Amino acid sequence: MTTPPSVVAPARRRPRVRLTADLLFGVLITGAVVLLVLLAGVLFPAGTDVMDLSARLQPPTFSGAHPLGTDPIGRDVLSRVVYGGRISLTVGLVSVVLSALIGTLLGLLAGYYRATVGAVLMRLADVQLAFPFILLAITVIAIIGPGLWKLIAVMVVSQWAQYARVVRGQVLALREQEYVQAAQALGAGDSRLMLRHIIPNAIGPIVVLATLNVANNILLESGLTFLGLGVDPQIPSWGGMLADGRTYLQTAWWVSVFPGVAITVTVLGFNLLGDWFRDRLDPHRRRT
Repeated sequence: MTTPPSVVAPARRRPRVRLTADLLFGVLITGAVVLLVLLAGVLFPAGTDVMDLSARLQPPTFSGAHPLGTDPIGRDVLSRVVYGGRISLTVGLVSVVLSALIGTLLGLLAGYYRATVGAVLMRLADVQLAFPFILLAITVIAIIGPGLWKLIAVMVVSQWAQYARVVRGQVLALREQEYVQAAQALGAGDSRLMLRHIIPNAIGPIVVLATLNVANNILLESGLTFLGLGVDPQIPSWGGMLADGRTYLQTAWWVSVFPGVAITVTVLGFNLLGDWFRDRLDPHRRRT
């Protein structure tokens, strides 16, 4: 009798990244915006405060010195749009990173210690989610004044609960899985279970929510700055440019239109990346 050949399990193949329209356009748009913002000092070494009253409200001339025209005091619109992207991207990225870190930590504790810590943290999250963001922003900024980091702090305080809720739900499901219970039976401590076995498997929804919230926070920053509740008016930002040009819409539409286009394109890029991450990290969508 011959011995049957041993069966060798095939090596696990890494999933390939499929080039979809969401991924392609999302990477192109966000990559172009980030690259322009990073090279703002190289492209426009004179900055954004150079004024020429003799050239005020010049229309866009793509072959001239001001391709996107000038604003009411003769400043170049193109340079201000590029520099304004620094503020929007800083607010969007920094607020999301801080919110995700705080919310992930609190959601992890709430899901793992659900009987004690979880009850307190989730009631606090319920209160936070029930409080309207715009009311919170108006109240806080009216007390402490507008500013870049104050605006970021308001966004972090108002958005950590979203991540805490998502992470808590993931932890409640993952802590009942066999591999987590096996690691616990082998003597793994709470910190090892949370950091090595639970968080790596709960990272997908966090990435998706964070990507979509970057776009949302860019819109929030622009809207609050438009209302005078955002960053300092002396700092070029897309929302501030919209506010500066609203009285010139009939005579100098380019002052407001181009910052609005920049907001739209940037938000579209991050939303496309968020859609791709959602499809990529959701196992149900992957199977279909």
